[in-house]
Amino acid sequence: MGRDRPVLLPRHQRILEGLGEQLRLARLRRRLSAVQVSERANISRSTLYLMEKGDPGASLGNLLRVLAVLGMEGQLKSLASDDTLGRKLQDAGLKHPRKRAPRRRPVKDGGGE
Repeated sequence: MGRDRPVLLPRHQRILEGLGEQLRLARLRRRLSAVQVSERANISRSTLYLMEKGDPGASLGNLLRVLAVLGMEGQLKSLASDDTLGRKLQDAGLKHPRKRAPRRRPVKDGGGE
């Protein structure tokens, strides 16, 4: 009995395949074999192969390990950093600012003059 693979929309699968291809090209540009990268990332060669093919079952932890071996782990931080749509939605949900400042509460005099 095999692992259940996540089912993706075709366009999402193409995105993963593109990411896998970019990983493979980055590895080849560094003249590293798949065996070298998989050993350094402490993953199996078949896991690396699946990642490079865009398999949706690959974990983010394994992706981070491979990116670290390739010296590209910093790029993972920028993945969703420019969330334009999210910021617009957040701004649309903000309440309008008050027209006046809130009233001050009187300060209670606790002293004994």
